[in-house]
Amino acid sequence: MPRIEVAYALPDKQKLLQLEVPEGTSVRQAAVLAEMERFFPDIDVEKARLGIFSKPVAKPEEQSVREGDRIEIYRPLLADPKAARAKRAAGD
Repeated sequence: MPRIEVAYALPDKQKLLQLEVPEGTSVRQAAVLAEMERFFPDIDVEKARLGIFSKPVAKPEEQSVREGDRIEIYRPLLADPKAARAKRAAGD
């Protein structure tokens, strides 16, 4: 059973959980198994974007976790980064 970590962070609070998951567990399944909703009731792990070691996972339902992976649950963006850069460049 692979040992992994699942992480979620807010600006003022973060949580890193270590767990063992069955072989073949998907990235999404691992995030669900961590039950981060116990600590952060507002997150929706079923719909959240996920990554491994700061690299987004395109198909978290299909990609399996490996020993030592750190699954990261990403918060939704508050602003579109491209739009924010364009606004700053325009001098607004």
